[in-house]
Amino acid sequence: MERLGDRAFRFARPYAAPARILEAVRAWPGVRDVVIAVHDVAVYCDAPPGDFTAQIAELATLEIDPVGGRDVILRVVYDGEDLAAVATATRLSVAEVIELHVAATYAVGSIGFQPGFAYLDGLDPRLELARRETPRPRVPAGALAIAGMQTAVYPFASPGGWHLIGRVVDGPMFTPEHGARLRFGDRVRFVR
Repeated sequence: MERLGDRAFRFARPYAAPARILEAVRAWPGVRDVVIAVHDVAVYCDAPPGDFTAQIAELATLEIDPVGGRDVILRVVYDGEDLAAVATATRLSVAEVIELHVAATYAVGSIGFQPGFAYLDGLDPRLELARRETPRPRVPAGALAIAGMQTAVYPFASPGGWHLIGRVVDGPMFTPEHGARLRFGDRVRFVR
């Protein structure tokens, strides 16, 4: 448990479903907000927090399987400007890259970077690539991208360093009226 100022702390994220972590930590006394990242969990409190060491240890007993969640289908056009470069870097054909990406079922592992930016776990290991050496100053909203062992859809136009392989064509990933399209526990499939 590492303090983040006088009303927050963080700890290493346990290997459990993010929705289960979120539900458990929100029930702790005095917790105002919880942010789950890829490797850490940050907890923000109403007052200076006490010692949550025992509660943090209990999180390791939570189930790995996602809680509830929805099955979400996103329609994609695979025409990203990095698609050919991804194929070359992975020693696959463009068609094989697309087939591997479409074949997987992804799980929302964390949400961050910008509202509605869901980091989707489940990328086929054959598609694993480090982030681009030079990020782009502008990635369009709806761009489908991969980096590391994850895939994501940019909800807004923004800078970005992931490899662009396509674009989601069936609506925005975030709207002020409805919030984020994806949430913890969701299982995501991409279809052409």
